[in-house]
Amino acid sequence: MNWKTFIAGIAVGAAAGYAVNETLHRTVSVSAETVLAKVKKAFKENGPIDGSWIQMTEEDYEKYPFKTRVYKGGVSLTKDGEKKQYEFIADAKTGTVLDVYPI
Repeated sequence: MNWKTFIAGIAVGAAAGYAVNETLHRTVSVSAETVLAKVKKAFKENGPIDGSWIQMTEEDYEKYPFKTRVYKGGVSLTKDGEKKQYEFIADAKTGTVLDVYPI
């Protein structure tokens, strides 16, 4: 094996390693539909849902000192004969609900 082949092998190996590393560390978001289905499932445990919605685009969200991308949505339901509405904020990367509050 000569030096040219050796150096070419090192260059190809380094490029392949870099490409694999970038592919593995890409952040893939959970779909908005999946997040909404998860939220609806949790709310259904307390009774039937009248309606729900979610923004299909991610938004920047900052709550000191945390910064992330989120989906915002809402659920309306009837509880104890009274219509109630809630909004939620969910992490777009994991689908974890960060906050739920009545409106």
